[in-house]
Amino acid sequence: MQGGKGQFWRAPMAVRRIRQLGDPILRVRCDPVHDPGSPAVRLLADDLRDTLRAARTKYDFGRALRGYNPARVDQFRDQVAEELERLTKINQDLDGRARSFHEQLRAFRERDKALNDALIAAQQLRDDVRGQAEREAQLIIREAQGEAERIIEAAKADVRRMEEELDNLDRSRRTYLAQMRTLIARQLSEVEASDSQVIANTLRGAGSNSSGPNRE
Repeated sequence: MQGGKGQFWRAPMAVRRIRQLGDPILRVRCDPVHDPGSPAVRLLADDLRDTLRAARTKYDFGRALRGYNPARVDQFRDQVAEELERLTKINQDLDGRARSFHEQLRAFRERDKALNDALIAAQQLRDDVRGQAEREAQLIIREAQGEAERIIEAAKADVRRMEEELDNLDRSRRTYLAQMRTLIARQLSEVEASDSQVIANTLRGAGSNSSGPNRE
């Protein structure tokens, strides 16, 4: 915002918190700046300048007669040592977490590999069982077809044998009937011949008896 004398109005000094190494927010990607000359960017630059000025004031060693103020230097050294100790603990904690994550990741990968191997083995076993079942089914079908064909052929052979036996029985019947007819006809002929002979003999005897007294 522009003031009455052609200068931009500035808000009071805003000192921001300085993020240190290990702070998770430092891993977050910032939004892109599309307009570097925008009022928001100028205000952010002013806040950064004020924050750096306040940091220099806080950690200024000051001047002594022969160099820096030893008390300020010791204070800064203690602060650096504390910060290094804090960062070391954070780094150790992160290393421990990283190792734990790596161990978990390795265990997950091994478990995933074992599951994949088991799945592949199960699929292979399923395919083998299915193939074996299909082969056995085809074998059973072929055996059943062969047995059915054998049964059919045996039935056909039985039918042919029975037909032949019927033909033989029919021929035997006709032969027997023909022989019976012949026998009956011969018997009839013999009976007729015998009857004729008896009649002839009877007639001759009767004639002989009738002519005897007349000759006396």
